[in-house]
Amino acid sequence: MTARDRLIVGLDVPNLQEAEKVITALGDDILYYKIGYQLAFAGGLEFARDLAADGKKIFLDMKLLDIDNTVASGVENIVKMGMSMLTLHAYPKAMRAAVAAAKGSDLCLLGVTVLTSMDEEDLIAAGYEYDPHTLVLRRAEQALLAGMGGIVCSAEESAAVRKIIGPDMALVTPGIRPTGSDKGDQKRVMTPTEAIKAGSSHLVVARPIVKAADPKEAARAILAEMDAAI
Repeated sequence: MTARDRLIVGLDVPNLQEAEKVITALGDDILYYKIGYQLAFAGGLEFARDLAADGKKIFLDMKLLDIDNTVASGVENIVKMGMSMLTLHAYPKAMRAAVAAAKGSDLCLLGVTVLTSMDEEDLIAAGYEYDPHTLVLRRAEQALLAGMGGIVCSAEESAAVRKIIGPDMALVTPGIRPTGSDKGDQKRVMTPTEAIKAGSSHLVVARPIVKAADPKEAARAILAEMDAAI
């Protein structure tokens, strides 16, 4: 895969008008887009369907978690939307239900291990007995056993996760920040070069591109850095 196949731009914007501006500015340079809660609840689901119909690849970042039947029903409809990737929290029962529902489709199911905005103190406050690294590896093993298509984790854990899941599963890393950029609310980050060398297959970049004075120039700089690392 080239960098264009591996860079996912996060459309973390408040409305469809802003999303359309970003997509127009980036043009054919970008193939993959992520749509999460913010845009999904502003008409983004139909927008995602339209983008997929126009040939773009869509990573639908919904982080599903519910009873088995509800997860399966949701996945069945997301398959019909033509999405390329879908996230769900890496809980074993939810993952197994999603894998069964997506069987035979091209939808890549991604297990979210530990959010990149969380550190050990945050996990303790949430009631977990593991530190982030240990919990990421445990959930990576569970995702592999469930038959998931890939993992979402911090680039800091990419190398260790890759050893667990092998060469074929997707390893998607958010929290990517070009050298010198602001970390924002992320606590576990890496540069594009570091993430690729650590074993990440896809990188999610939002603010450093979407909020840039020239999004196209920012995206091209990241693509160039990724190509050099690949």
